[in-house]
Amino acid sequence: MANLKEIRNRITSVSSTMQITSAMKMVSAAKLKKAQDAITAMRPYAEKLTELLQNLSATLDGDAGGEFTTQRIVKRVLVVAITSNRGLSGAFNSNVVKETKRLLENEYAGKQVDFVTIGKKGNDIIRKNNTVLSNHNHIFDDLTFERVSEVADELVKLFTDGKYDKIVLVYNQFKNAATQIIQTEQFLPLAPVVSGSANANVDYIFEPSKEEIVLTLIPKMLKTQLYKAVRDSFASEHGARMTAMHKATDNATALRNQLKLTYNKARQAAITNEILEIVGGAEALKG
Repeated sequence: MANLKEIRNRITSVSSTMQITSAMKMVSAAKLKKAQDAITAMRPYAEKLTELLQNLSATLDGDAGGEFTTQRIVKRVLVVAITSNRGLSGAFNSNVVKETKRLLENEYAGKQVDFVTIGKKGNDIIRKNNTVLSNHNHIFDDLTFERVSEVADELVKLFTDGKYDKIVLVYNQFKNAATQIIQTEQFLPLAPVVSGSANANVDYIFEPSKEEIVLTLIPKMLKTQLYKAVRDSFASEHGARMTAMHKATDNATALRNQLKLTYNKARQAAITNEILEIVGGAEALKG
């Protein structure tokens, strides 16, 4: 059995760790509320914009979307992996990395696959074995639509210049504080509208023409789509970290209680041994 000093040191260490994890949990909980409100408020707008674009596109020719809807033989794929700049968030970052690995080994096996990363953690792992064109850690320093739009413009240019035939997003979609759903979402080219999926029979008067409206809406929709994905990931990060720190705090509490019990047993055994030694010495003196 470890001596009393070693057990006391471990109790002190575990207690310090417990205070840190508890503080991190409270910080993430406070940030989660703001991030959750932001993504919850944004989703209806993003969904309505997509629905509007589908309604318009369904009444136009297949090439009305211009270069944004060009379907090519997929030989070169660009994967945008969205993670976080910080760890201690459970499987949040590793799930994205695992999904990118699955894409490489299955859907895009034998094709040229490069990466654009948003988040330091994903970039540090992916760049070891793959080509990373650019990394955008700075986005999370001040998460705004304008900063994300710059990345969206970069992705659009890579596609319209013909450097990549397909661009996909991989990120964690926020469901609640304890649940994040890994998503693989096609960014470009725009997926064709499924017949019957959009309400194309509504009679509207368009000014300017439908074609001009569609070509104006597509870049805005792409920026909104990427911004929504980053916002989803941001909220998921805080939810995952809050859950991870909550579990870590509970585990530290259980370990501290166990160490205290061990310490008390060891202390009681030491006291008993001292009493036995005193009694034995007294008996020897009597003899």
